[in-house]
Amino acid sequence: MTESNDIIRKKISVRTGRRLQKKNVKNDYDVIVVGSGIGGLINASLLALLGKKVCVLEQHYTAGGFTHAYQRKGYEWDVGVHYIGEVHRPNSSLRRLFDVVSEKRLQWQEMDPIYDRIFIGDESFNLVAGTDNFIASLTKQFPQEQHSIEEYVKLVRHISYHSPKFFAGQAMPKWMATAYHWLRPKLIKPEFFQTTREVLEKITNNQKLISVLTGQWGDYGLPPSESSFVIHALLVKHYLAGGAYPVGGASSIAREIIPTILKAGGDVFTDAKVEHVIVKNGQASGVKLTNGLEIQAEKIVSNIGYINTVKKLIPIEYRQKFKLLTQTKKIKPSGASLCLYCGFKGTSEELGLDTTNLWIYSSENHELSVKNYEQSNAEDGEFPVVYISFPSTKDPLWNERFPNKSTVEIVTLSKMKWFEKWLGSEWSNRGEDYKALKEKLSQKLLAILFKHRPQLKNELDYYELSTPLSTEYYQLNVQGEIYGLEHSVDRFNQLHLHPETPIKNLFLTGADTMTAGVGGAAMSGFITTMRMQGTLGANRVKNLLVDG
Repeated sequence: MTESNDIIRKKISVRTGRRLQKKNVKNDYDVIVVGSGIGGLINASLLALLGKKVCVLEQHYTAGGFTHAYQRKGYEWDVGVHYIGEVHRPNSSLRRLFDVVSEKRLQWQEMDPIYDRIFIGDESFNLVAGTDNFIASLTKQFPQEQHSIEEYVKLVRHISYHSPKFFAGQAMPKWMATAYHWLRPKLIKPEFFQTTREVLEKITNNQKLISVLTGQWGDYGLPPSESSFVIHALLVKHYLAGGAYPVGGASSIAREIIPTILKAGGDVFTDAKVEHVIVKNGQASGVKLTNGLEIQAEKIVSNIGYINTVKKLIPIEYRQKFKLLTQTKKIKPSGASLCLYCGFKGTSEELGLDTTNLWIYSSENHELSVKNYEQSNAEDGEFPVVYISFPSTKDPLWNERFPNKSTVEIVTLSKMKWFEKWLGSEWSNRGEDYKALKEKLSQKLLAILFKHRPQLKNELDYYELSTPLSTEYYQLNVQGEIYGLEHSVDRFNQLHLHPETPIKNLFLTGADTMTAGVGGAAMSGFITTMRMQGTLGANRVKNLLVDG
């Protein structure tokens, strides 16, 4: 690396987009995208490549949604991009998509072969990149279950391969998708419509093996008996070839996509909170911001989630006309989280850290652990799952950007009900009780970290706990949810979770129209773009990936 640290720091800023000023707003946008999460950015950049002038509006101070990063006390942490699968494989669909929208500016660093390590009590189990390695590693610890493990991987690959049939309705016109919904069960395996536990207990009766195989359930937020096997299988397949991380940190994703939007004459504005969509004669024609500014466009895309779209963006008369509030009652938001952001003195090498993520469970009964935790109070319950990530080990530019420093992120489940009395307060002024609760929770999480990485204890330099209130404040998610809608079997049977809305020229994108995670949200941006182009224009969108 020949550039000085100061130049590298200047080039790699965590803030992306530019603050909204009325003088910079154009009057000839083709599309407005509300929300700059990855689904919205993919949608906006694909439209830009098709010659559209797109305005992206983000209420936060930086673009990127859950792909953004933040800095404090000389450290930097990602808030959601802990690892991504498939992007380190040049010919994968997801890699192709990111190459196209970033015009190959976005680069990826592959993680170590052991991408996840699952702890059940005092035992640990490695998930190793490569199908054969994955099977061999688990078979070594479950020698009597080799056939079950092989059958499990075979089924996971089958579900992933045939998932386009499951999600095909999302790329169809709404009326056609409704008809396809009733035909779909005849085209694909019954496992697509079952819970993760239902499917796995048909493969094996070894409960510890099931506990290990579902050890990544924190990536989609529901334990095995509640989650759809579709989301589980897609996630497992997503990482079978290993994990990767964006070079330059999580904020590189938005930073390297935005120039594609700008080059076509579009804009990405931050501090730009939308009050509602302007609808005239049943057709969306623009948005009104909370500062009173109105911006016009032919089409509007909401990337702020289905429930937020209905309750915050769509005018009340149209909510009532199309009975949209009734539809929101059929779905539930996903769970909330606590995340402890830690900074340590010393490089990853000096501290003996690698890129392997840790999933820590005290019991093999995931459902019972969650139930007990949810029935406890915030500070006394035993965490049902603790996830530990080491972001500073994953970015090859980290040492040039932040010399002699390392970071760790510790994530677990939480409930908004534990923090409701502080709702509406400012994040920096919530009183001593709130600080005391955060400190108690922080120490519990640190104790788990130091049990597994004792060498870090004396090098701790800074830590800061994020609660569901942080997610509600920065992401406007009322329950502090981090995965959009919960990934239950019922969620994937809801016909209204479609890119087209009842209001003409108002579209949806993001995790709620596909699945959670960077990959799922990114593919939603692709699908929404296809629907916006119509049946005849959809091939133009597909050809972007083919021609690249």
